[in-house]
Amino acid sequence: MPVSVCTLLTRCAIREPTFSRVFRRFSHKYSRNEDVKSRRNEMFTAEKKRQREAVGRVEKIEVKYLGVPQDTTLVMNKNISTPFNCAQHISELVVKRSALALLDGVTLWDMHRPLEAACTLQLLHFKDSDPFHVNKAFWRTCSVVLGAVVTESFKEDIPVFLHSFPSPNVRSGSFVYDIELNVENWVPTKDELRVLTGQMVHFCQQGHKIERLEVSVDLALDMFADNPYKSQQIPDIGSHSLSGDKVILYRVGQHVDISKGPLIGNTNLLGRCSIVAVHLIKDTSKPIYRFQGVALPQGLLLNHFAYGVLENRAKILNPARFIPASDL
Repeated sequence: MPVSVCTLLTRCAIREPTFSRVFRRFSHKYSRNEDVKSRRNEMFTAEKKRQREAVGRVEKIEVKYLGVPQDTTLVMNKNISTPFNCAQHISELVVKRSALALLDGVTLWDMHRPLEAACTLQLLHFKDSDPFHVNKAFWRTCSVVLGAVVTESFKEDIPVFLHSFPSPNVRSGSFVYDIELNVENWVPTKDELRVLTGQMVHFCQQGHKIERLEVSVDLALDMFADNPYKSQQIPDIGSHSLSGDKVILYRVGQHVDISKGPLIGNTNLLGRCSIVAVHLIKDTSKPIYRFQGVALPQGLLLNHFAYGVLENRAKILNPARFIPASDL
């Protein structure tokens, strides 16, 4: 029989604007999910501080900005200043719309990632003449945010294990995250999907900065020791990195996840979004669900009918291959 997850989330989630508020009302202690999130967040903060302090003497670099309102040369701090900091020296418009950076015309760079050398800098946005790379980063970011929202949405007796999400494919019609939930045969109702959507909208509207951090395999294994899927993935990810032993992490709010990136710079760049379907993945030893959604960048508007077409398309099971734990 299909299971409604409403009782697993909260007694009255459907009547409340966000799950998180209801969660805090009914829970008098942190859930396992909250404990894990807090621990990872603290470790991320500590490692970021350690890396910042290791920079030592501040060196200056020239960053040649190419773009509106005019090309200009900025003097910034090596391994400290970011493309976002550069945008702050240019204009408020550039700060608000910039989603991704392009260095020396070839290298995509996260907005909050420190610059490592003198370079030319272009700041990419969704209304560029060719937004291909920005759109891919947007779709990838949507998957990471989806993982954050699902992690925060369930009651303390429902452990949530994020498995993985496929490479972004805008043409597929949906962004995706495959997630293990300890509940059999869940078929979410329209109301439950609507509330999940509201949670994602609320999360994005908080304007979370999206931070990148490169860490050692050992630290990543410690941070994700509770998650059997991430723990299995990390050594392989590290072995394929340029240094052979690094893993790229991202923090969105207090949520930390693994992604090769790049991601866009802030959740407030996500506009209209919907979580439209949850499909049970067949032939897995534990119940793993494929969460699917669709979203538009902030400022890109569609009428109700056109957006409904996108939502209906996004409900179809995304064809991206699921990688079982045995194949990781």
